This record gives sequence, structure tokens and C-alpha cells, in this order.
Amino acid sequence: MVLQKTIKKPITVSGLGLHTGSRVNLTFMPASENHGILFKRTDLEDAPEIEADVSYVVDTSRGTTLEKNGVRVHTVEHVLSALAGLEIDNMIVEVDGPETPIMDGSAKFFVEALLDAEVIDQDAEKDYFVVDSVISYTDPDNKIEIIAIPSRKFKVSVMIDFETKVLSTQNANLDNIKLFKDQIAPCRTFVFLHDLEYLLKNDLIKGGELNNAIVFVNKVVEQEELDRLAGIFDKPKVKVKSEGILNNLDLHFSNEPARHKLLDVVGDLSLAGKPIKGHIIANRPGHAANVEFARLLKRQISKTSTDENIPEYDPNKKPVYDINGIMKFLPHRPPFLFVDKIIELSDQHVVGVKNVTMNEGFFVGHFPKEPVMPGVLQIEALAQTGGILILGTVPDPENYITLFLRIDDVKFRSKVIPGDTIIFKLDLVSPIRRGLCRMKGVAYVGNKVVMEAVMLAQIVKKK
Repeated sequence: MVLQKTIKKPITVSGLGLHTGSRVNLTFMPASENHGILFKRTDLEDAPEIEADVSYVVDTSRGTTLEKNGVRVHTVEHVLSALAGLEIDNMIVEVDGPETPIMDGSAKFFVEALLDAEVIDQDAEKDYFVVDSVISYTDPDNKIEIIAIPSRKFKVSVMIDFETKVLSTQNANLDNIKLFKDQIAPCRTFVFLHDLEYLLKNDLIKGGELNNAIVFVNKVVEQEELDRLAGIFDKPKVKVKSEGILNNLDLHFSNEPARHKLLDVVGDLSLAGKPIKGHIIANRPGHAANVEFARLLKRQISKTSTDENIPEYDPNKKPVYDINGIMKFLPHRPPFLFVDKIIELSDQHVVGVKNVTMNEGFFVGHFPKEPVMPGVLQIEALAQTGGILILGTVPDPENYITLFLRIDDVKFRSKVIPGDTIIFKLDLVSPIRRGLCRMKGVAYVGNKVVMEAVMLAQIVKKK
């Protein structure tokens, strides 16, 4: 069993924000099991929070930006990559500004801080998304392809090609997440000189320095321009090295750009919401494509979670209660009895079955030319199934009736028609106290959710 992880104590990393140029303090705070990752803007009133979830991504133009209720945090990908690379599941990331510090353009300083804070196991088991079939995303116009294929562990392979003399095809691989700290985390972001000039002229990287990016030069640059850059970045001299990069730094790896793109992939895909068991193969990835692929993964995760929750119905298996047994619990009788079988029953949940046929009385007047089971009767059938759960808590259910006090969060997701078999599953939301029972109910037809609701009921003695 692999356990969830957080850190033992809070720790702070400080540096400049790339876009604002302002000093930012980022504090990693431990979080409890199943909490997940979220960002907290401590510089704003009430310290609003934003979950690290792909549904909150609003911009990918120069990094990955999250926004919720009008509050943003920019450039989250390196922080997320550090957390995912160390297999950390639960964390509150406090920032006192609108963006995370850029540091040296890598995840190195975040990883070092987290290790200093001591990564620890928690009590809950880690919940993986296991890739069991090929998932693919393509953007033909930009020659981008990202796929996930089944694998017993998380692996990432990246290919980049900027089709320039100084930066053409490069590949990078991460076959074991344990190698992230040394082989991927130190790899810095990169930029072409012409892009850097545009950003500088438009005041878009106030915190940009020559020590937080690899600068590639893919055209002839006059010394006058290099001297101007030296002045902007407070360097005595700037020149182009033989590798086609400025002399502001030395490469950690010959394929450092491809490794940094892999770093970004790890961070952006963590926004899907679960650690992955699968092999990610990304050709020409970027933040926009990474985020779109994370959306695909999240949809698959949601579908898988739904599939796992769908009760199995075997019509050949003897039910817990057939229709005669149900009528010993419920006072309802045809045509107002809407449960045919109870196939599962415990002190925490109940599963009932309703076979919808054309000879139902309500079809006579409800869309007779296009019969659809009324939503209100689906709720009634769900409520009757829940009634079995609550009446099962008393020794003489025939002497009680169930009264529903409140129904919340009702959602109808698909129509129900003759020939459908509806499976109703209800789970206790909280323990039954003083005859009050709160249940979350979901109705399925096949592998589709057709309706759901939260119900509060009470059992009372018949007069």
C-alpha cells in the first residue's frame, strides 16, 4: 500500500515574481489526508483559496495561471511540478502576491525547500489514476501530440523541436519518479532572444533576469545589442557562446530544454487531480496543450470514478427483498410503488431496482407520444428506496412510515424511457440520529447517471 504524503513542518521560499518583479513569499504548509493541493492568497482579504485543478486554469500564454472567484495565481507549474515530483498529495501553498517566485526558472529551490521540511507519509492510501487504455490529444496545426498509454508506473517521454539551428530536436525521459529531484528539477526554462526582446520592450517580465532562463540566439546579433542587454541585466558583458546561448549561464544537461519541458508536463498534468500510473509521451508540448490533455485525463478520471460506483445488477441473483418483501416495509401500493427489488442493503447504504415499462399509469398523460418518466417520480422512487434503508433500523418497520423533510441538490442528467432499468443507490451522509437520516442518492441507467439528490428523511410511528 502506497500512502499519501505531505511535509512535516511549514517552510518558506522567497524570490521575485517573473511578471510583476515584486518580491513574493511562498510558504508550503502541511495539509491533512485527502486534502489535495491548493493555493492561498494571504495578501488578500479573507485569504481566498484556489484548488490546483485544471477547471480553474484561465491562461497558459506565459505559464499556467489559476483563477477562482476573480482571484488569480500566476506561474504555478514549477511549484506543482516540485510537489508531483516528490509525490506529495496534500499541501496548502500560501503566496503573498499574484504569482509564485520564479527563482532560477526551475523547480530546484522548491524541491530543496520541501525536502528540508521533510516529506512524510500519512495514514490514507494514495489514490492513483491508472491508465488502462490509450488517451490521446493532438493539435495538427502546431504538430503537437500527447498520449498516455498503460504502464505499471508513472513515466514521461518528451520530444521538442523548434526547427532552428541552435535548438532543433531534443528528447528527455523520466522512467522513475524517484529520479525527478536530480535529473529534472534543476532544469531551467528557456527563451529565444527575439522573444526576450519583445517581453522586455512590453514590460512583461519585470522580474526577468539572465540567471533565471537559458537564452537561445538563433540570429546574428550586433555587439551593440548585446551591450544593451548587459546594461538591462546589470552584467559586465554579454556574448553568444558556441552552443548558441548567451553566456549568462552554463547548461546543466545538453538536453536541458527538453528536460524543462518534461518538468512542465509533470506540473501541468498534476492539475488532473490524481497521481498517474501510465506512460505519458509528449511531442512538442506546451502549457496550452498540457492543460488540454489534463482536461482529458480529468474527464477520464471522473468517468472511471462513476463506473466504479455503479452497482452491479445480476437479474438472476436472488434479491435482498422482492416486491412482496418491499411491501412489508413500505406502505405504498401500485400504482404508487416505484421499487421492484432491493439488491443490496447494509447499515450504510441501499440499492434498489425499478423496471420502467410502457404500461405505467403515468405514461397515459405524460408525453404519451414520446414517453418520459417524470422527474418527480424518479425522486419518489429514490425516496422509496431510501425508505427501506431507514426503516431497516427499527425492529417493526410495519409500524412506521418515512417522511421526507428536505431534498437538495437535485440534478436530472438524462431522460428515462420505457425499457430502462433504473438502479437507485443511496449512501448515508451522516449517522442516523433521533430517526433522522441524511442520504446521498444517485440513479443510474446502464453506465449513465440519470439523476441525483441529497435527501433528509425521518421515520415516525403510525397513528
